[in-house]
Amino acid sequence: MVKAQKSASGRTRSSVPAKGKPSKKSNLAAPVPQRGGVEMVNPLVQAQMKLYEEAMAFFHQQKFQRAKQELEKVVAGPSKELADRARTHLRIAEQRMKPTSEQNPKSPEDHYQRGVAMMNLGRWDEARESLEKARKLAPKADHVHYALAALDCLTGEADSALANLKVAIDLRPSNRYHARNDEDFAFLQEDPRFTELLYPEKEGYSG
Repeated sequence: MVKAQKSASGRTRSSVPAKGKPSKKSNLAAPVPQRGGVEMVNPLVQAQMKLYEEAMAFFHQQKFQRAKQELEKVVAGPSKELADRARTHLRIAEQRMKPTSEQNPKSPEDHYQRGVAMMNLGRWDEARESLEKARKLAPKADHVHYALAALDCLTGEADSALANLKVAIDLRPSNRYHARNDEDFAFLQEDPRFTELLYPEKEGYSG
């Protein structure tokens, strides 16, 4: 969905083989338990690692509600290290989700953060108001245009979504790759204009 100003696309991974299948691991993973000097792979810890990795993906995309749900599951897992890390990010996610009525956003980033928070709460009108203010103050901020494109998709505004997404990609081409795997753009999946925008290498489309 909505990404932070600093790209969060580079999730680090380390591979630890588990019964012949490579599984994605975060570099923040808890140490594998030792039993009698023999390294054992605890399937419960593996599952906790996977939840943590998914939670952090949502967190970095600023999908704080989804991140919160996954982090709460991680906290209940067997690895104390992962649980502690999850608690830290859970507190941040909860803080970011709070309506900031007591705050007075002034900078483009303040309005952007509030807009994202309102999106996560499903408060579309308030989200749009804040994001529009952010765009007015920072017209070349690619992440603001990207957020508006995601909001347009969530509210069924295909033309506006495509226009905002194109600006976001023009400002930062890597947004094209983020959008390919962003579920918030599911609304546009069947739109050929969306395919042309995200896959310019097909049919010689130059975007």
